[in-house]
Amino acid sequence: MNPVTSVVQVLAILPEAALKVDSFEELGLSPELVEALAAEGIEQPTSIQKSVIPFVYRGNNVIVAASPGSGVTMSWAVALLNRFHDRQEGNPRVLVLTPSRDRANDLAESMSPIASHIGQVVGALGSQWVQPEQATLLFATPGDVLASCTTHELALEPVEAIVLDQATRIDEFDGLEEVELVLSYLASTTQRIVTSLPVTSAVADFCKRHLRRAISLPSADTSVADGPRRGTLQFRITTEPLEHEALKVVENILATGTPHVLLYCRNDDRAADVGDYLTLHGYLAGAPGDTKVPVWLGVNPLEVRSAIGDHKHIPIISCDVPADVDDLDRRHGASDQGFVVVLPREIPHLRATARQAGYEVVPFPPEIRKSAGPIAALHDSIREVIEKEDIAPYLFALESLFEEYDSAEVAAALALLSKRSVTTEVAPANTPTNVPAWAKLFVGIGTRDGLQPGDLLGTITGEANVSGDTVGRIEIKENYTLVEVHDSVAQDVIAALNGRTICGRAVRADFDRPQRGGGGHRLNRSRNS
Repeated sequence: MNPVTSVVQVLAILPEAALKVDSFEELGLSPELVEALAAEGIEQPTSIQKSVIPFVYRGNNVIVAASPGSGVTMSWAVALLNRFHDRQEGNPRVLVLTPSRDRANDLAESMSPIASHIGQVVGALGSQWVQPEQATLLFATPGDVLASCTTHELALEPVEAIVLDQATRIDEFDGLEEVELVLSYLASTTQRIVTSLPVTSAVADFCKRHLRRAISLPSADTSVADGPRRGTLQFRITTEPLEHEALKVVENILATGTPHVLLYCRNDDRAADVGDYLTLHGYLAGAPGDTKVPVWLGVNPLEVRSAIGDHKHIPIISCDVPADVDDLDRRHGASDQGFVVVLPREIPHLRATARQAGYEVVPFPPEIRKSAGPIAALHDSIREVIEKEDIAPYLFALESLFEEYDSAEVAAALALLSKRSVTTEVAPANTPTNVPAWAKLFVGIGTRDGLQPGDLLGTITGEANVSGDTVGRIEIKENYTLVEVHDSVAQDVIAALNGRTICGRAVRADFDRPQRGGGGHRLNRSRNS
């Protein structure tokens, strides 16, 4: 019997066996898919990939408590590609909902080489992709999916699996209501996969209601686990490419008189690229133990240790965030000086992994200057938020700004905005207190359906049993309508309109939330913006 076939049969019965394998071949991926991964420098599965791939491949509903940096994206992506290897053109078979258009586009670009290698097509809504609605794997925000469904450009009936990427981020900024509307278009048998770190109460409630008999991986919530105290890791948040910031860290360390620094990369190709970049800037890089160069490049920690022996006092930099606890400990456990260059979206993973491994994480270089007066108060309030609040969603939201401006400039701008908001929150003394609050609702019907203001007004007052003076401005567009109602009756109006037939069309209604950054409403986004 073919050994790979044998393992696949074992995993079909006992996915836990996957934790003991060391290669994608042993996980049952097709040779073509393994070759595609190798071409991208992905040769060995991370711990989360070993856990997730077998369950996703079998069609289970899965909740994955992991975030970028752990290999979580490839864990479900390659399993689904392996499962849907037979190409069926015309409609998506896998729908991936993301927190933003940028995230959707980035995921599509990263998955495209792997998918195309096995004859599959990927696409993303809201960016420059040709006919994305016909891709096998479609990446999009929930709002863009609903907009395309409203205009009949996207059919969701053929979708066999849906993935909610970074559910906590989606909930933080847009809520999960749009996701629930997307689910209403899908069959109850559609496979459902949710990734989130942390798994908040809102995400847990969502999963309880929409993922039947879901398997939670890892089985224990490692994001809140505390291991024995091992030491301190310093981190530097940056945007891609990571080697730019790695160069700055190398420069800072060598400037102290340290003769050598060890820099870890995820694979040999990555190490070669980083080495070329450092050498280009005058910092010669070579193999661990080479006394002629200041920067040692490492990939396999065991091989590094055999080459240089005791390196407790050698500063160690991870140019790619460690994938799991074992990876972190093997890289940094033998040194008392550890540094990690990390992307904003990888911060939750780094903090959870370091906490479980017993490391405290602090920024590099740490702030040492002290201030007094109002500035000191501002610093104290910022420290309190950083230490006690979950700021990871906002790092994700600001990531594109970090590519345009220095992070210090972004922080200063936010401080100024905060000051302005405090000033404008003081209302004039003569502000009326009996003016009702208004809520703007989105209704999925428009002029192309022959809708007139009277049609909608009559339906609202009749079906929701509210008076006409609780309904304000009605703005009818081609494919949708925006209507203002008193905030006190908004929920009743939404409940009354959802599923109601107006002008021969079944209506969907919800609160309208304009797209962040301006430029339109959540269900009216151009695919090419």
